[in-house]
Amino acid sequence: MKKVTKIGIMPKKDYVKRTIAIAKGEYKPEEDEPKIWFESMQSMAQILSSENQQLLRIIEENHPDSLSELEILSNRKKSNLSRTLKIFERYGIVKLEQSEGRKKKPVVMATDFEVAFGLNTGYRVHT
Repeated sequence: MKKVTKIGIMPKKDYVKRTIAIAKGEYKPEEDEPKIWFESMQSMAQILSSENQQLLRIIEENHPDSLSELEILSNRKKSNLSRTLKIFERYGIVKLEQSEGRKKKPVVMATDFEVAFGLNTGYRVHT
């Protein structure tokens, strides 16, 4: 199933201003605004690299029940997987659900991405 997530690119200082304005009630994000924000195209490219996109495909297609199973499917070490999945979870791309015992089951929350960026994206809060 296609799960589209909108990504925005915004300098950190502008993102912080935006977040503060939201918290103060001075700015209400539109429904169609990005849910995931990156500071630059480079930082987005690191997280959504070809290798990491392949990892998302493996999870989406195979539904592994644990990191150990994903380690075998992906041919990546568990420590590397754990680090990558925690980053994905922080951005809302993957959810790590508690499985039987202490096992963590990765679930893909976003399969397709739309990127919004520009000099004047309209998402900046001017103070």
